[in-house]
Amino acid sequence: MPCDLSHESALAAAGYQTICGIDEAGRGPLAGPVTVAAVILPAGFSHPILNDSKKLTAARREKIFVELTTDPLVIWHCVVMDEKEVDRLNILGATHEGMRRAAMALVPQPDAALIDGLPVRDFPVFQQALVGGDGRSLSIAAASVIAKVTRDQIMLAQDALFPHYGFAKHKGYGTKEHLRALFHHGP
Repeated sequence: MPCDLSHESALAAAGYQTICGIDEAGRGPLAGPVTVAAVILPAGFSHPILNDSKKLTAARREKIFVELTTDPLVIWHCVVMDEKEVDRLNILGATHEGMRRAAMALVPQPDAALIDGLPVRDFPVFQQALVGGDGRSLSIAAASVIAKVTRDQIMLAQDALFPHYGFAKHKGYGTKEHLRALFHHGP
């Protein structure tokens, strides 16, 4: 399936006027925050290479990030759920709360959301969950890129503060290098 606006178009045909895509980055790592982005793309939006952030090189993600976040027609918001919120809510709870916050911070607020993955309980607007949505919906793909690049920037800043953990290289994921650093330096 191509990454396009067909899911957004179907919701618009059903009467929804403002549709956002939502995705997260950081549910798998051992360190760092969970970042969640919500994006409303303009009608007719297209992009030659926008796709699931995991399918793009870091250089392409960063280029697309700049294009999206500086385009005045693209409405976006990114929420950072820090370690305290993750510890308090658990990783899934923090992710879902971040999705709610990101969607409700958009101006205008959406009346429908396309969410990568499974449905989110108590979501404040109509939602359609799409497993693999970051490779199927351009608005979810845009959210995927914004969430991933934002998180990577945070981990690069953490690397400058804690260089012995190697965050610039593994971004907090549980690599052998990261596990060795945890063993030697503690969490």
